[in-house]
Amino acid sequence: MQQRIITGLFAAGFFLSMLVAGDALFALLILVLALIAYYEFMRLNGAKAWEPSSVVGFAGIMFLSVPWKQLAADLPVPPHTSVVWLLMFLFFAITVFSENRTSIDKIALQFIGVIYIGVGFHYMIYTRLLDNGLYWTLLLFGCIWLTDAGAYFAGRAFGKHLLWPSISPKKTIEGAVGGVVVSVATALAFSLIDPGALSVNEAVVIGVIVSALGQLGDLIQSAYKRIRGIKDTGNILPGHGGILDRTDSWIIVFPFVHLLGLLPN
Repeated sequence: MQQRIITGLFAAGFFLSMLVAGDALFALLILVLALIAYYEFMRLNGAKAWEPSSVVGFAGIMFLSVPWKQLAADLPVPPHTSVVWLLMFLFFAITVFSENRTSIDKIALQFIGVIYIGVGFHYMIYTRLLDNGLYWTLLLFGCIWLTDAGAYFAGRAFGKHLLWPSISPKKTIEGAVGGVVVSVATALAFSLIDPGALSVNEAVVIGVIVSALGQLGDLIQSAYKRIRGIKDTGNILPGHGGILDRTDSWIIVFPFVHLLGLLPN
């Protein structure tokens, strides 16, 4: 427990300092996290980092996870749809040139991993680059992180009904509701800080949606780890597991709030 607390405090302090710094520093940190997360995803699926298909996947992560156009407007960046198609083509080409030693099943998993991780991390950087981006990014992270805390303590205090025992045997409905309540309270606090940016009604909507999506993101990763028969995706963070373990909610929340138009563009 002591190691978990020390690691958590150090990681949180470093992450928040990079978030406040913003721009290139935060983008670099997120890119590194995305690459590590993709490495963990590949390892879960039995792929090695130096295989041709893995190299293509890493290249896809480097392109998709960073909003290059927003960071440097004069960069000749191709549309994401073109890059996604090119990645698909390269993955398929590898199956041909390897004479099916690299299987369709493997490249399908690696391709979906690039989209899942690359797009998820992309929107973290994109959010920070918005006008008033520090406010919006802290809002989302605050709701995500405090959902976890609220769900944990509410589950400990009131949890009686299991939420989804076949996927995550310790999570309870009461804990999930507690997480939503704390997330809404967090969003309302941000509304009080800057009511011109976020109204009370908008805060309630964001608090509920971020909490629900964050908990779903956690369940998605739990389901996947259960299929693979593992507890953690890695051990880079002593006491906390891997990068995917820590960012499973982020990867779902950040793209979805933009998809729903909940933040200003």
